[in-house]
Amino acid sequence: MRQVKAPGHPGTEVRVFLAGSIEEGKAEQWQRHVVEVLADLDDLVIFNPRRDDLDGSGAAQAAGAQYHEQVNWELDMLAAADVIIMYLAPGTRSPISLLEFGLYANSGKLRVCCGAGFWRRGNVEVVCQRYGIPLFSDLDELLASVRSTLRPG
Repeated sequence: MRQVKAPGHPGTEVRVFLAGSIEEGKAEQWQRHVVEVLADLDDLVIFNPRRDDLDGSGAAQAAGAQYHEQVNWELDMLAAADVIIMYLAPGTRSPISLLEFGLYANSGKLRVCCGAGFWRRGNVEVVCQRYGIPLFSDLDELLASVRSTLRPG
């Protein structure tokens, strides 16, 4: 397994994008858990948008070159991904994640984890049902499903 952190670029492995709650660093670091669980898969590259050096201030978001680089990297890596793991954390709003959810709902790439504590769980359920998106209430169940898809048997 190889992890690509923003603003890096992919290789030729199966590409997985980690979409979901960050909340400017307030959400749990669920991406670390995903990386640990999938670390033994040699033919996997993970695109992780959680960036160690991102300036999350409002001014940086409005005009900063780093912010533009980050958003464009995320859009490029979402498009390049074979699988998009989306974790919508309880107690978060995650508006950008919901935007990405809408953008990729009909792509066949999404695997979504959305527990009962997420503020728009009902909307997520309906969209997942409509477009046949696998929906999980537990992140480890989602990861087991991804693992079985990537390494059947």
